[in-house]
Amino acid sequence: MYIGKVSTLTGASERAIRLYEEMGLLKVDRQGKYRAYTQQDVEFIQLIKQAQALGVQLSELVELKDGNHDLDWRQVGKWMERKIALIDEEIQALENQKGQIKQYKKNIDDCYAALDSDSGVRV
Repeated sequence: MYIGKVSTLTGASERAIRLYEEMGLLKVDRQGKYRAYTQQDVEFIQLIKQAQALGVQLSELVELKDGNHDLDWRQVGKWMERKIALIDEEIQALENQKGQIKQYKKNIDDCYAALDSDSGVRV
């Protein structure tokens, strides 16, 4: 099948599919001047898109690649462990930021309360 059909089946743009080839993620046979994609190519492009949806960069996929239509699954597992650790760090940083914001809000609320009680005027 040709690139237009593959694009329709996978949801990847023709430009993205060509980029996957340029980066070495896909090796596609040619029939004359046209690229001839197989069902395996379609499935691998879908795998690439799923990985990207999880936050995997194309450059990381190149490093995780093992063969034409497969990934080094041990390396993928290690990558996932690292990604989980990074997400946990981000969550912790956001929790810290949330705590600081709550404290600042409390400080502001306390200031308003003090102003209200000192002046007898409601703010």
